Amino acid sequence: MRLFKKRLPFSKHLRIDPPAPRPNRHGVAIVTMLKDEESYIDEWLAFHQAVGIRHFIIYDDGSTDGTASIIKARLSDAELTLVPWAGRMIDMSDGQQFNSQVVAFAHAILNFGAAFRWMALIDVDEFLLPKLGNTVEEALKGTGGFPNVSLPWHMFGTSGHKAKPDGGILRNFVQRATDPISRKKNATNFKCVVDPCEVTEVSVHQFETRQYGEMTCNDVGKVFTRKQRKTPDFYASQNLQLNHYYTKSLEEFEEKIRRGPVSPATRDAHQHRLRTALESIDSDVVEDRQIIDFIDENDIQL
Repeated sequence: MRLFKKRLPFSKHLRIDPPAPRPNRHGVAIVTMLKDEESYIDEWLAFHQAVGIRHFIIYDDGSTDGTASIIKARLSDAELTLVPWAGRMIDMSDGQQFNSQVVAFAHAILNFGAAFRWMALIDVDEFLLPKLGNTVEEALKGTGGFPNVSLPWHMFGTSGHKAKPDGGILRNFVQRATDPISRKKNATNFKCVVDPCEVTEVSVHQFETRQYGEMTCNDVGKVFTRKQRKTPDFYASQNLQLNHYYTKSLEEFEEKIRRGPVSPATRDAHQHRLRTALESIDSDVVEDRQIIDFIDENDIQL
């Protein structure tokens, strides 16, 4: 058994009072936190513009490259809220470090959530692919309006690329783990799309809502407990699929490891988690070109 140093205390869940909805609230907002993503951020923005995202709420964790300039060039003022979000916060009473992404998600829900019907809280290596209709909002109709939607990671690996290929992510990386709901370690997780005016608990991968507590649904509206969503019965990608481009090329994956963890996890534990996930992905892959077909069928320019 491999042993690691004990993690520092880390606060990953926040309780909030949800905002009151505005009478005219509508559309889908994406909330994300990023740092130094100039290589791929324009593709991510352009794709999500094309699938009907009304607004992007972006927390910039101290980028020093051209990320902010690319974002501002791509999005209009009406489409963008860009928030400086560098630094870490520690509770002086008990030494717990707050997860900056969780704090950002809570801040977004409380300060901007009242204006939107839905918020998707995802990373910039994750893409929301509509399968019902041509927009994320149309796809979400398949949930029946349930306020807490969990989308399992469809984990894409290196697709055989040792070095960073020319071009973007979507056309270069087409091989993913066959089973999104896997028993293999570090191979399964979720991101959520929520009704921000119902959220009472915020985390990175799970939420609670006022009426339904921890209950969550899949993209076809079947409701499960938080624990039950990790069972095969939960899996569906009929209306909306979340593609997670976890590694990109092997060269980029090694650089991801060298950068180290954002959380207080030790460097060894961080490296072990990433390498275990890549091993899980590459052990059983399937080609998935659905997002490319969607781009071509809808003549999306990336």
